[in-house]
Amino acid sequence: MTAPDMIAADMTAADMTAADTADSTQAQTAPVALSCRGLKVAFRGREVLSGVDLELGAGEWLGLIGPNGAGKSTLLRSIAGLVAYDGAVALSDGRVPSARDLSLVPQTPLWPSGMTVAEYVLLGRTAHLSWLASESQADRQVVASVLRRLNLEDFAERLVTNLSGGEAQRVVLARALAQQTRILLLDEPTSALDLGHQSAVLELVDELRRSEGLTIIAAMHDLSAAARFADRLVLIDEGRLVADGRPDSVLDAELLSAVYATELTVRRLDAETVVLPAPRARRKHPDNRHNDNRDNNRHKEEV
Repeated sequence: MTAPDMIAADMTAADMTAADTADSTQAQTAPVALSCRGLKVAFRGREVLSGVDLELGAGEWLGLIGPNGAGKSTLLRSIAGLVAYDGAVALSDGRVPSARDLSLVPQTPLWPSGMTVAEYVLLGRTAHLSWLASESQADRQVVASVLRRLNLEDFAERLVTNLSGGEAQRVVLARALAQQTRILLLDEPTSALDLGHQSAVLELVDELRRSEGLTIIAAMHDLSAAARFADRLVLIDEGRLVADGRPDSVLDAELLSAVYATELTVRRLDAETVVLPAPRARRKHPDNRHNDNRDNNRHKEEV
């Protein structure tokens, strides 16, 4: 039995605790900003998302976690309309979201040669322009405001190809904020950063969420950081949603060990949840069948 099958068998509705039910009910009281119904995506005959149902509350930070190749990036790109899918993605008013409604911060952005930071951030205004129109003074004022907000004014004339990792991540975020959308999609926003810059970027996103009223969906590889910043976590494995709830309920050592095919420990330190590999002496050999399947899929990057 693979990990998804084992988890599906273990995590039935009857197994939900009263606390989880109460939290779920409380989350549903917030207005729904975005919903996915029966979302399926297939590439070259292989299904990479399998009937995902999801609701996102306004102002919520939803963290997407799961191993490489699980479908996190595909889910984000589907929501953004960059990948063809079956099923439905809708805003609270029933509309399919557009670039005026949500913005995506990709994991590996493309940096146009010869473009300055200010010019790159100005690209975020494209969604607001009519056909063949050029940027207005109002658009440039939005960009100037965003650069000030993210302390990037001194970088405005610097070429985007000459930025450090932390600077580049802030610039990509600035372009997304210049779109002035209410929903922000983040695809592994700290994957290329050191520990200090990882924390700084996530703190900045959380500050912007609270001050600007943003709703966040973030694919996150650092489970401890996901627990620290996300209001709610969704665990995805092999294209299926296998857990959805508060970080302290989703970050279960047995569940995570099955999904990630390696033994993990979860520690509660004061108000923090920390996920670590189990001590070497305690590690068990992972289920070979599940591990072989994951090895076969690991080389396939998510689209």
